[in-house]
Amino acid sequence: MEYTVKSGDPSTQRTACLILGVFSRRQLTPLAQQVDKASKGHLSRLLKRGDMDGNSGQQLMIYEVPGVTAERILLVGLGKARELNMKQYAGAIAGAIKVLNESHPVEAICGLCEVDMDDKSLYQIIRETVLQAEDTLYQYTETKSEKKKSQRSLKRLGIFIHDRRQLKAARKALTHAEAIANGISLTKDLSNLPGNICTPSYLADQARKLGRGNEKLRVQILEEKQMEKLGMGALLSVSRGSRQPAKLIIMEYKGGKPGAKPVVLVGKGLTFDAGGISIKPSAAMDEMKYDMCGGASVFGTMQACMEMALPINLIGIVPSSENLPDGDANKPGDIVTSMSGQTIEILNTDAEGRLILCDALTYSERFEPAAVIDIATLTGACIVALGNQASGLMANNGNLATEVLAAGDHAGDRAWQLPLWDEYQEQLKSNFADMANIGGKGAGTITAACFLFRYTKKFKWAHLDIAGTAWRSGANKGATGRPVPLLSQFLLKRCGYSD
Repeated sequence: MEYTVKSGDPSTQRTACLILGVFSRRQLTPLAQQVDKASKGHLSRLLKRGDMDGNSGQQLMIYEVPGVTAERILLVGLGKARELNMKQYAGAIAGAIKVLNESHPVEAICGLCEVDMDDKSLYQIIRETVLQAEDTLYQYTETKSEKKKSQRSLKRLGIFIHDRRQLKAARKALTHAEAIANGISLTKDLSNLPGNICTPSYLADQARKLGRGNEKLRVQILEEKQMEKLGMGALLSVSRGSRQPAKLIIMEYKGGKPGAKPVVLVGKGLTFDAGGISIKPSAAMDEMKYDMCGGASVFGTMQACMEMALPINLIGIVPSSENLPDGDANKPGDIVTSMSGQTIEILNTDAEGRLILCDALTYSERFEPAAVIDIATLTGACIVALGNQASGLMANNGNLATEVLAAGDHAGDRAWQLPLWDEYQEQLKSNFADMANIGGKGAGTITAACFLFRYTKKFKWAHLDIAGTAWRSGANKGATGRPVPLLSQFLLKRCGYSD
């Protein structure tokens, strides 16, 4: 969808629909009051009839409002003014966009962005408006025979700003929001594809496609023979059970100063995970196509970074494989040697994500990174601990952890930090190798991070377990695009951007 910034007198805006807010007890927002005044109290009189109280989730479409140029006005309930938060605001935007997309207007102007939320800036509100609009309008059509979208879908949305002094900030917010939204859409598209299409080779091709026409992005794909020379025995052990060859995808974006240390994002790219010999239950196994959401989020964040032309050096690394049962697949009790030289006893072949990530983390050392963040749908234990509200965070550096948490809070894509104490390392002891690949029943999310921690001694590192946040199940099954908003905000802050 196309977005623009509008300003001036709201009552004279030429648009198919003007979106205005109403708080509980029929209290018009300041902008809506201005329109009401131009209409000589028409909005107030309608509200007094009782069709709308302003509660969250309510909408009321009004036609032919006197003194107003807009063809129609959509009143949106915002709930109690003092209790308005970003979650309620996002719901109001989503509801309004859904109503408009299912009706006639192909364009509209949103007059909700100047509502007062004590801890949120105009920049944040505008960014959230765009992200919610795009999330509401997102359609997956890639593998459907009928790909035509509704001819009446909403195509243009203006963001109304009353104070012209804030136009610069509003335009910056729009630029960033559109880039992040495009990154989220790319992440969703890749994640939603089935495993028979989105293979490691397909992901490699998508990386090459991302790099075409962009002089600042260099893409390199390491094949299995190259990985074997590097000693990536852990990563390659996972792909042995699949007919699809593993790929190590490296995307280098050079937007910062030459020689400046890069941020490295490492995303788990398991394009399908059956569990290997330790096979998963059949129920909902189709959702294991989402085991590459970490890798997809790296693609999406790279896309957003390039569109925003961020002045930063950023490297995306996606180790990609399938995990299937086969005569040559890993067996419980096998011992493999990682690129770092450390040996691993594989007690459960379904704990394969850490095997491909550990070699990718070791590979990251060569870039002398300023920070490394890995993103992975790593453990079901994280869903038990945090549900689908927050991603799990663990880190070997307190300042980096604080940065990641703050970025998540700012973007509404939150993470929650779990401990990474030495005591948990005891659970990874093996009688036959340097470590086991699982740590028993307790603290599964933490022991998985403890495993990865052993490969991050040479740089600042944070780990995001997105098993609960990367996709939705049930009737609304589909990828969420998280944590692209968090990662994008992290990079924006590193580049010195502020609200």
